[in-house]
Amino acid sequence: MNLEVQIAKIIEANGAFLYDTEIVTEFDETIFRVLVTKVGGVKLDLCASISHELSPFLDVHPPMSQAYRLEISSPGIERKLSKPSHFENAVGEKIKIKLGEGQKLKGTLKSADKQNITIETKAGEETYAYSELNTCKTYFEWN
Repeated sequence: MNLEVQIAKIIEANGAFLYDTEIVTEFDETIFRVLVTKVGGVKLDLCASISHELSPFLDVHPPMSQAYRLEISSPGIERKLSKPSHFENAVGEKIKIKLGEGQKLKGTLKSADKQNITIETKAGEETYAYSELNTCKTYFEWN
């Protein structure tokens, strides 16, 4: 059984989509964070509904052997991009990427497929394979 597939099914039954999962430690507490998206946005009631359905499932199929706290949330307007599907869904948005040797770029994500992304920067369009990218995230310019 693929845990992520089962989690995605529970989320989809609530009208949303699994964006990603992550395990983080904050203030000596381990958190299993489930990030969800939905057309029109993610509201608190949706997170609560998913949590009520997902929690008993994870009691039977825990994501880790140690104690943890389950957290359901939206990835936010400025979100990490790590999977090809993240990039494909962010086409047209502004992104920041870090490449090797500390090189940083900002621009608009023009296209993404299973192997590459193309970003339009001030210097023009540039294409990178996912293997060339260190960290990537969308960003919002506040006016």
